[in-house]
Amino acid sequence: MGKQKTLASVVVSLLVIFSVLPVVAQQKRVAVFDFEDKTTGSFHWWHGKSVGYGMSDMLVTALVKSKNFKVYERSALDKILKEQKLGRSGAVTLQTAAKVGKLLGVQYAIIGAVTEFGYTKGGVGGRLKGVRLGVSKYEAVVAIDVRFVNTETGEIVFSDNVRKSKKKSGLSVGTPKMSFKSRDQFDDSLVGKATREAIEEIVKLAKKHIKAGALTIKIIKTDAEGNVILNKGSLAGVKVGDVLHVYRKGEELIDPDTGLSLGSEMEKVGTIKVIADMVGGKASRAQVIKGGNFQKGDVVKKK
Repeated sequence: MGKQKTLASVVVSLLVIFSVLPVVAQQKRVAVFDFEDKTTGSFHWWHGKSVGYGMSDMLVTALVKSKNFKVYERSALDKILKEQKLGRSGAVTLQTAAKVGKLLGVQYAIIGAVTEFGYTKGGVGGRLKGVRLGVSKYEAVVAIDVRFVNTETGEIVFSDNVRKSKKKSGLSVGTPKMSFKSRDQFDDSLVGKATREAIEEIVKLAKKHIKAGALTIKIIKTDAEGNVILNKGSLAGVKVGDVLHVYRKGEELIDPDTGLSLGSEMEKVGTIKVIADMVGGKASRAQVIKGGNFQKGDVVKKK
């Protein structure tokens, strides 16, 4: 009886411990492409970049801070866009985003366009010694068309227009600034606050609509030394020393009553170990540990 009480106490203690441990969510791999600027183009960020560039940069920072996403560096995106001769027009297409996302090993690409950015003004007043005075009402408006793209299927899993506005009224002289010398000056402005709210809304939408999933790795070919070449490398998190299992799609299962396909079981055909990173991190070479006769298209999964 004493032993049973002791065991029960241990189980309860373990349940309590695990209930208070922090839950670490699986990070979702995403790439954020520069948003297209569909506004008048009269405004530029303090570092001289366009509104679209600035907003996508803010989104990258916000996604990383949320700790729900692994966001790939802009330099990696730019390098692949240049290598593949994509995005020359400045606008990233659905097909471009999916292709680059696959090369990077990301699950989702985030693309978009800034459709509104600036101030509207109204109010009444007059002039005193040539200086315009009065009660003015300003409204800062920011709107972004945003899309989340599944890079494996090319499907748009979510699309929306995020629009935020901030209002201010009171005695004023002149008009609000549309150029800023620093990030702090921008953040303190009315349009800066509306922008921040729009970015925070996109992060909330990403948390809701972007789902975590396993990295899809496949065999490209077998080389002359008997090693296998994989379609993912360090850019996708495949590291030298990783031990991976190789699976092949088995016989299709057909329901004898309906004739409909029930899918196929995945058969394990071997084990490999990554020995080299290739092509700037976009592919890798692995040594065969167990099994053989690997084929192009065989699926590889982490241990």
